Amino acid sequence: MCAKERKTPIERYRMYLQLEKSLSANTLDAYMGDVAKLEKYLNEEQKESLKATAEDIQGFFVSLADVGIHARSRARILSSLRSYYSFLKLDDYISADPTEQIGSPKIGRHLPDVLTLDEIDSMMNAIDLSMVEGQRNRAIIELMYSCGLRVSELCGLRFSDIYITEEFVRVQGKGGKQRLVPISQRAIAELQAYMADRATINIRPGYEDFVFLSARRGKPLSRITVFHIIKELAEAVGIEKNVSPHTFRHSFATHLLEGGANLRVIQSMLGHESISTTEIYTHIDRARLRQEIIEHHPRNRKNHLKPTE
Repeated sequence: MCAKERKTPIERYRMYLQLEKSLSANTLDAYMGDVAKLEKYLNEEQKESLKATAEDIQGFFVSLADVGIHARSRARILSSLRSYYSFLKLDDYISADPTEQIGSPKIGRHLPDVLTLDEIDSMMNAIDLSMVEGQRNRAIIELMYSCGLRVSELCGLRFSDIYITEEFVRVQGKGGKQRLVPISQRAIAELQAYMADRATINIRPGYEDFVFLSARRGKPLSRITVFHIIKELAEAVGIEKNVSPHTFRHSFATHLLEGGANLRVIQSMLGHESISTTEIYTHIDRARLRQEIIEHHPRNRKNHLKPTE
């Protein structure tokens, strides 16, 4: 058996990049990581990269766009895949390159920056816990990041939507649509720590079920208030990125994707309009959904379980 037959196409492609292209280790890892993302997607579709069509490749890029991957990142991934398929064609693994029919993503509006886990932790650690709203603000940041919530979903969150034992949150999304999102042990701990401070608030009648309240007004927080909380914390720790509440949602999706999470699961957890309430309850295996969070979310990988540092 010849060497070519003993090695897989991907193994031969890695050798090609190393020996003929002389790529640096970081660039090589980036190229191979992009190919691995496509392989994962195709495996879930029960297809193979050697038999992938232009429609399959386009479907992969639609999935990336749906979970918020920026056009610039998608363009870089497309460049990697064009290199991969060019090699496959050159080495006679395939007769036609499916990426030739794929147009480069248009660089449209700027999506939110992605925060690193260290940046998120630094914002949380900068919160003054001696202030009555301190622990509340920690819980706000953790919920937005761990569950990928929109700011409107966070402000409207009720205790009746939180299932501590099952470790799920029922989120009221756009258009009245509901979805179930796993809640991490870290987020649960932050919420429980917040309960003591919340108990001191004079809550206005009718708002008892809302989780996040203004200590002064006894009413649910507004989206503008959450926006200001986030902006002030980002500035306090010297983060120069354009940070808003949506930045945490975008970071949630990006970190899960980078960790290898299933694209469709991420779509479901983000609550995109293409996924209805019925689909949440009939097509998503809850145990599998929770396992994706446990395996791929940075909070769980780093075992951040304590409510305070």
